[in-house]
Order: sequence, then C-alpha cells, then structure tokens
Amino acid sequence: MGRGRVGVRDWVIGVGVAAILLATALLDRPQLVRLDPLAYGLLVAGGLSLVAWRRAPVLVLAVTGLCVLGHQALGLDVPAVAYLVAVYAAVRAGYRLVTVAGSLIMLAVVPPALLLSPLDVTVGQAFLQARDVLPLAWLIAAGTAGEALRQAERRADEAERTREETARRRADEERLHIARELHDSLTHQISVIKVQAEAAVHLARKRDEQVPPAMLAIRDAGREAARELRATLEALRDEETNPARGLDHVPDLVEHARATGLDATLTIDGQRHDLPAATDRTGYRIVQESLTNIVRHAAAATASVRIDYRLDALVIRVDDDGTATSDTAPVPGSGLLGMRERVTALGGRLQAAPRSEGGFTVLAELPVEHTT
Repeated sequence: MGRGRVGVRDWVIGVGVAAILLATALLDRPQLVRLDPLAYGLLVAGGLSLVAWRRAPVLVLAVTGLCVLGHQALGLDVPAVAYLVAVYAAVRAGYRLVTVAGSLIMLAVVPPALLLSPLDVTVGQAFLQARDVLPLAWLIAAGTAGEALRQAERRADEAERTREETARRRADEERLHIARELHDSLTHQISVIKVQAEAAVHLARKRDEQVPPAMLAIRDAGREAARELRATLEALRDEETNPARGLDHVPDLVEHARATGLDATLTIDGQRHDLPAATDRTGYRIVQESLTNIVRHAAAATASVRIDYRLDALVIRVDDDGTATSDTAPVPGSGLLGMRERVTALGGRLQAAPRSEGGFTVLAELPVEHTT
C-alpha cells in the first residue's frame, strides 16, 4: 500500500470519526458533559490521528489505543471506534503481528482503565463494560477486513506484473519472428551478391585481367555480411532453445572475455536479492553485449564490470580503456540500440558514451520494486 501524502480522503476519515465519537459522547451520555475536558480532547485526538493512517499505521495504532485508555480512565465511556479503524489500517499495511500484540494488550488493559475512572464501577462491571468499549467480534472483523484488502491489492499487483510480463514476452516473440524473416531475406540477397562478386573476381583472374578494387570490396563486404548474419541467426536460435541466462552467469561472461586476452574484472556491491526475471535477463544481456563490443571493436586491454544491488535499483557499469575518446561521437549500432530498448522497456535509464580519460562506459540503472 502506498505511503503518499495525506489526502482529502484521509482528512475526511479522521475528522469524520472524531466528530462521530464526540457526538456519541455528548448525545448518548449528556450527564457526562461536565467531565474533565481532557477526556473529550483525548476522544477527538484519537479520531484525528487517523489522518495519518496511510503514512504511519503503527504509530496511529498506538496513539488511538492510548487515547482510548485515557478517556476511559477519565470516565468517558465511548466505544473504541478510532482504534478499530487503526487496526484495519495496520493490518492492511502488513503489520499483522504488531496489531495482534497491541490488541491483546488493549483487551487486557481496558478493564483496569475503567476501574480507575471516577465512575462507580465494580470489577465485574468493568469487564462487562470492556466488551462494549472494545468488542472482540468488531476487533476480529476490522483485522479480517484489513487482511482481505491487503491480499486483494497484492493479487492485483501480481496480475498487473503478469500482464506486463506477458506483453513483453509477446513483443519479444514478434521481434524474433521479424528477425528470422529479415535474416532469411537478407541472407538470400547477400548470398547472390557474394556469389556474383566472387564469380567476377574468379573470371577476371582466370583471364589475367586486373580485378577492380570495387569488386574486391563488394566480395569482402558480402563475406563479412554473411558471417554476421550467420552469427545473428545462431544467437536467435540460442535464445529460443536454451534456458534464459541471468546475472548469476555474468562470471562466465567475464571468464570468456579473459580467454580472448582481455584483462576483465568483476565487482559486485550490495546484497544479492530476488529480481524480476525480465530485470535479471536484461542485466545479463547488458554485460554480454558490452563485453562483446569491447572484444570486437574497442581494441581495449582492460575492462571492468561492476554490479551494484541497491534497495530500489540494479546498477550495472562496464568500463574499458579502448580507443574511444570524448571527441568522437559513438556510432549507435544494433547492440547498443537493443540494450537501450530493453532498459527503457523496464523503466530504466542507459548511458553509453566515451570517457574523458579514454575508453568507453556503459551505465544502466534498472528500477527494482519490492512488495511488503
């Protein structure tokens, strides 16, 4: 449940309960009008404290309980409506054990508070009257209502997350389908270009003719494009057939980068905690794509990967000492665009730019939500 600012509805609840309690005391028991004004002040204070039932439910539970005991001890016998509302609010916020403990204390302390009142109350009457001040059935009903609404809100949040996951999965499946179709089409066209270029080069050399540099460039570009398309198709197939990888597999990526001769290091800060599956996979892909770009294009000697598990975010930073400089703008390749798309879909931020001291930095921040 949200702990936002106090709203109009909160004031309506607090002022409304305070007014009802005060009216009950004045109208149902007119003979008590001349009692200590402090008793009426505690009665009103208990109701007004409900204004903060969203922001500080445990504090409101304690304040309403003390106000009930106070005005009962001063002789103002009014049902503990404010406390019942506080019980509902505390349970709804997830503080079940605190609420149960506080309610047991209240049930035990209300009778002695009645005995301390200026009214002529015997021990037996105190216990009987305590059942009217804080009825056990109402207490259970308030707690049950709070728990029922808490569970309903939790299920609604889970349903919303499930819908988002389903939408993302369908979008990924559609992108995969489009990528396959595009791959098949491009592979055919590039294969034709490559075969034609190689045939032209072969015939020219067979006739002892000079091969035009443009033809050699077309042949080499066709070969490189064919290799890239094969690698892309293998990646697509691997993502579809193999289990999804997450941050637990990042050490394998670092070891693989070291095997290529890159001096790669991994640093993990914070306490590892459960992450949404999409966030876990995205974090892995960011590290994977960053290290791949460093090995292929950065001409770097060292690289560092830092993963920071924060309470509200997952922060991933990958640095290298490659040839990129702050004077040259980075070329947004498909890998970088794919990373940015994944991060944005999760509501995060991605920065990818050359460093002032040389090299390149990829910095991603992914929000992490925790439920109570």
